[in-house]
Amino acid sequence: MNYQLIPKELRPIAEKVEARQRVSEADALILYSANDLNALGMIANLVRERKNGNYATYIHNRYINYSNICILSCQFCAFAAKKRDAHAFEYAIDEIIRVVEAALPLGVTEVHMVGGLHPTLKKEWYLDLLQRLRALAPNLHIKAFTAIEVRHLAHRIFRMPIPETLETLRANGLGSITGGGAEIFDPLVRHQICRGKETAAEWLDVHRTWHSMGGRSTCTMLYGHIETLAQRVDHLRQLRQLQDETGGFTGFVPFAFEPTQSHGILSQVKRISAFEQLRNLAVSRIYLDNIDHLTAYWVSLGLPLAQVSLSYGVDDLHGTILEEKIFHMAGATTPQQQTVAALEHAIREARREPVQRDSHYRHLNGASQGAQANEPALVCA
Repeated sequence: MNYQLIPKELRPIAEKVEARQRVSEADALILYSANDLNALGMIANLVRERKNGNYATYIHNRYINYSNICILSCQFCAFAAKKRDAHAFEYAIDEIIRVVEAALPLGVTEVHMVGGLHPTLKKEWYLDLLQRLRALAPNLHIKAFTAIEVRHLAHRIFRMPIPETLETLRANGLGSITGGGAEIFDPLVRHQICRGKETAAEWLDVHRTWHSMGGRSTCTMLYGHIETLAQRVDHLRQLRQLQDETGGFTGFVPFAFEPTQSHGILSQVKRISAFEQLRNLAVSRIYLDNIDHLTAYWVSLGLPLAQVSLSYGVDDLHGTILEEKIFHMAGATTPQQQTVAALEHAIREARREPVQRDSHYRHLNGASQGAQANEPALVCA
């Protein structure tokens, strides 16, 4: 590392990283306050290269929102609806199966499925859906349900303890759970933006339980709203602490808050800058030393900025996304999908080697095939 390009206040942290020493929460706050974005990128890329070489990955999958009907009313969420609302929707299992069947010829390897906390869908509905998805293709990975969905299913629908609920879901086809619902762990923030949602301890406990069963999951953070930098660092600290305990997180996926359709205390929040999004990615890569992969969610970032993020510690670009609803209903104006060729072109322009991955970020054989076709594969992680 060229220390002449690193500001004096960041050099002790850069030296720690180069010596493979863990940075502290105080270090992370210094990094979050740094205005030299290129220096942050240099430090973050040292971590990225050690973990992942020069590869940048993407995944083929089909995103499914089975329903947006939800018993909660989070202030940041434009996706959720009550049954009486005009924008409420609920897909029948046959409809879901048809859209996944249509995606299989495109080479998808994963179905990524989340929804609201539906008040009336039955246990049999969820199990039938999982069974029928699993029957479509033997190697199709079903990544589904946030931690709060798991708690909702356990306590209100299945009426079973969380471990037994997770085991039942897995026995019927669940391959991994998603990282959604983490938001910011600080209880004061949660009280203001998602009152009634699970606590940080409850979110972490679902993932801890799943990991103890041999399962894997991603982890997330929704940032750029009312949280402080200290609260952001504390969120990262709790993720790193659980990863030390379980080793079950495969990747970290931070999301920038989309303010367009927000309400209440969030209605006056302005969208976070591109500079801050890159800084957050770089700090996350430096701090989360025990999580191997960092994903840039291009639906939120936009593909051009996601491409730039490959120089700020990112090693994964999600993939080509079709019918993403949560961020677009909140006001995101990014495209609904990207072709594999476009993603691979973006990766190569950033001087990285594109590789298709599976749901656990493992490279697939013969993965770099996007130049062969412009057909969109369907993805979200």
